[in-house]
Amino acid sequence: MQLMGDMVVKGVAAKNQEAVHFAAFNKWCGDQIRIKGNEIVAGTTQIEQLNADIEQCDVDIRSLTSRINELDEDVGRWKKDQVSVQDIREKEAVDFKATVADYSETLSALASAIDILKKQDYDRAQASLVQSFVQLRQSSLIPVSTKNALAAFLQESAPLSPDAMDRVPDVMPDAQLGYSAPEAYGYSFQSGGVVDMLIKLQDKFRTKKSELEVEEVNAKHAYEQVTQSLVDNVENANHEINKKSVLRADTQESKSGAQGDLSAATLERQQDETYKADTEALCAQKTSDFNSRQKLRADELTAIRKAIEIIGHKTVAGAGKEYLPSFIQGKHAFAQLRSNQQSPLQSRIADFLADRARLTGSALLSQVSVRVASDPFTKVKKMIKDLISKLMEESTSEAEHKGWCDTELSTNKLTREKKTEEVNTLNSEIEDLTATIAQLSQDISDLNAALKALAEAKVEATDERVSSKADNEKAIADAKAAQIAVEEAMAVLKNFYAKSAQATAFAQQTPAEDAPQTFTKPYTGLLPEGGNVIDILEVIFSDFSRLESDTFTQESMEAEEHKTFMFESEKDEALKQNDVKHKTAKTTSKQSALGSAEEELKLTQEALDKAVTYYEKLKPTCVDSGITYEERVKRREAEIQSLEEGLKILSGTDVDVA
Repeated sequence: MQLMGDMVVKGVAAKNQEAVHFAAFNKWCGDQIRIKGNEIVAGTTQIEQLNADIEQCDVDIRSLTSRINELDEDVGRWKKDQVSVQDIREKEAVDFKATVADYSETLSALASAIDILKKQDYDRAQASLVQSFVQLRQSSLIPVSTKNALAAFLQESAPLSPDAMDRVPDVMPDAQLGYSAPEAYGYSFQSGGVVDMLIKLQDKFRTKKSELEVEEVNAKHAYEQVTQSLVDNVENANHEINKKSVLRADTQESKSGAQGDLSAATLERQQDETYKADTEALCAQKTSDFNSRQKLRADELTAIRKAIEIIGHKTVAGAGKEYLPSFIQGKHAFAQLRSNQQSPLQSRIADFLADRARLTGSALLSQVSVRVASDPFTKVKKMIKDLISKLMEESTSEAEHKGWCDTELSTNKLTREKKTEEVNTLNSEIEDLTATIAQLSQDISDLNAALKALAEAKVEATDERVSSKADNEKAIADAKAAQIAVEEAMAVLKNFYAKSAQATAFAQQTPAEDAPQTFTKPYTGLLPEGGNVIDILEVIFSDFSRLESDTFTQESMEAEEHKTFMFESEKDEALKQNDVKHKTAKTTSKQSALGSAEEELKLTQEALDKAVTYYEKLKPTCVDSGITYEERVKRREAEIQSLEEGLKILSGTDVDVA
């Protein structure tokens, strides 16, 4: 019964220890599944956010592209409007100048006529008066009725008839102007009505001229406003096009980055899902095994307890009491003896525990061996049982503490690794941004230097073009003049030699046989003997012609090259200026990103420092110092086993302690 009782104690301890170990494992399973589940949820959220960001980038890119195209169309339309408005303004200006000139001439004529009529208060010849009104009659601005009235005023030599007076317009002077004048004079100064009419016309034309000038000023101001508005619209549209083009490029870059992050996040989620599934399978298998083992241990303890119950029943114990009284009596006497004096087994147990202490290096077993040798037998047995219970409780407590430490250390390690990675990433990003900003600044400086050199090259090329053009034009003019002179010289020589050849051929006669020897061939001139000067002149003419042609070609090529150089230079200058604007804007953006990264690095470093501080707090109690947890468990199990074997020795069980 004692043996079976020890078996029950040992089985219960092993069952409890296994439960403790599995509790720590089960907690790890729950933590890992929970952590990976949270990471999967976070990964899914991140993937959804990245997909949304990519979709938003696509929407933004389409919107920006549509807006850029729309602005391009607006710029083209506004430029056409500028041309149209300028054409209309030029036509209005031409019409205004012509009309103002007419009004000025008419007003000048009116002023002259009024001045003549007012200053000449005496009879004068009709021709003088007619000459005063000639310019007025030629003006297209004078109403026809007024011209008729003036003509009637000059031509009538007698007062107008009532019918004629009815036909005269309202602006006609009063009837006294139509009186009959002497034939020698065409006019006596009674022209107050004509002067009044001319003054009214003068006032009317002055008013109209002033109104016309005001309208011209207003039209010119309106033209300037419309032109400025169109120029502002084009400039603003081009600025917005450049801005939105940069924004579209940045959005495309963000989209590419989001797509890369999406691939990484998708892969990481797949790995987390695989790890979670494997962990769940492992934990499920371990749980099934644990339940089977616990059931088996429980069944075993039930069987042992049933056996104890059977042995302790009167069927066995009663028979022993009845048939083995001397054994029972001897047992009680032996027990009484053991309670009063040291048992011979105590020395064996002390030696056994001391030997085990040396093998395992356990200070506890060494102390127990001393106590076993000195304490009474009954006290030693109780002490050993208490130590066994204490060691088992320490094992359970340490296992629970180990599980908590493993969880906290694992979580803290993940946090430290994650924050360290983020700090390294941010440091790398800050270094990249700093290098990018420095490179952009250098690029901007180089572009500005290139723009300055380009401007100087344009000025130098223009100066060289002007000088070269003058030299080429002079060479062409000289070549043309030389060709004319050479051609004229060749014409003279050709004409001479043609005539001389004909004359020589006509005068040449066949000589008589007895005559002195004379010319045997017609004289053709000195050309062969002189190296054919006409051919030489033709070569010279050809040289001057080629000089003119080559110089003209060279001038055309140089002009075209200069034009091409200026065009390419202006295009290169525009591209570099645009590149400077783009890089300046990008520098501003990168500087903003650098500030954000530095702020994020500060926060991340603080979080990492907190995690490191917490790890330092965990180290004294959770990190092994000199001896591992497994070694402590092994040593404790050895101590428990040694104490249990010592207890069996005290109980009289045959144990080999050699």
